[in-house]
Amino acid sequence: MNDVCSINNLTQCLLDGGVSPDLANLLTILGGVVLVATVPLVTVIFLIWIERKIAARVQDRLGPNRVGPFGLLQSVADAVKMLTKEDITPMGADKFIYNLAPIIAFATVVLIWAIIPFTPLHIGADLSIGILYFVAVASIGTVKIMIAGWSSNNKYALLGAFRTIAQLLSYEVPLVLSLLIPVMIAGTLGMQDMVRAQGSMWFVFMAPVAAVMFFIANLAETGRAPFDLLEAESEIIAGYNIEYSGFKWGMFMAGEFMHAFTAALLAAVIFLGGWWGPFVEQVPALGFVYLGLKTAVVYIFGLILRSTVPRVRIDQLMALNWKWLVPISVANVLITALLLKVVDAIGLAPQSGDFFAHLPQTLVLLVGNLVLMFGVATVLRNRGRAQRLVDEAAHPVEHEDAPVVAGAVGH
Repeated sequence: MNDVCSINNLTQCLLDGGVSPDLANLLTILGGVVLVATVPLVTVIFLIWIERKIAARVQDRLGPNRVGPFGLLQSVADAVKMLTKEDITPMGADKFIYNLAPIIAFATVVLIWAIIPFTPLHIGADLSIGILYFVAVASIGTVKIMIAGWSSNNKYALLGAFRTIAQLLSYEVPLVLSLLIPVMIAGTLGMQDMVRAQGSMWFVFMAPVAAVMFFIANLAETGRAPFDLLEAESEIIAGYNIEYSGFKWGMFMAGEFMHAFTAALLAAVIFLGGWWGPFVEQVPALGFVYLGLKTAVVYIFGLILRSTVPRVRIDQLMALNWKWLVPISVANVLITALLLKVVDAIGLAPQSGDFFAHLPQTLVLLVGNLVLMFGVATVLRNRGRAQRLVDEAAHPVEHEDAPVVAGAVGH
């Protein structure tokens, strides 16, 4: 497998072909940059069509069906229209920062793709700190929101940026805490190593609570329903990017679509085994198929939620995070760390890479997650019961039947 030319050993393949070292390095870097920058842009056009079609089916509509076969060219037509729109810069705006924000919005998502392992051979940069790199790059997204709202010289854009920053910073806490679980189980921060560690057992079976926390936090980070307060039409219209038009506005939208898809891609890599599947080591190209199928399951589930659930209020958004997700995530980290130590101490830690070797550790961690979920359900039940008693005391219900007036029936 190491003899096959891929993006990981392209420089050596070029050197073996007689290319000079400097030119080989230049071609490798240039090819990687063009690939990582082009694939997301092309993917966005197709994702917009998928989102429209799924939303239409959920809402009993047809969706795009006129431009091109099955409406496939509708997104292309919209992109062409967007490129021909007038580019307007508000008076009083900081032009340099105003124009820089859309570039950062898309670049931060594209940079994450550099560390995603698509197959056993195809990965842009196999960093030993891949998870840390992802968290660092994803955090840059808050910078583009702040500078976009501030540089627009619009009070509504600035207020929208403040609210968005509060949402993103808050939900980064459970996001990072949920990532600690697979890191502890795999014993590595590298994306490729984490996928290989799931060759016999996916982490979603060992840490279902962490997987759910990661999914919910990513919904908030990408601004998808029910956490789409970034674009509350009834209050601040488009939010921090209200003053953008044309291609600049399109870059914000492309970044949003790619962020949602990348979040599903990362969930598949970290919790669903990534490119692992039957015969993938013999035919590495199958990794694209397996990773695509797993990503599609997560992504489509998020799209169905977006088309069905209503938007929450900002106070509900923050209460869910700080009163529920953060405490649950902290408890999950402590319980998982304790159980991993117990498993190692009693000799149940997997000594080989087969399914049955990982089964004891998986069962222990799964039981710990079930206990945590039972505790959360118990707290929710008790709080709901207490609130119901308070409501009944404040608004007593008359249980006696009202007297029936004789002769009322028939009049």
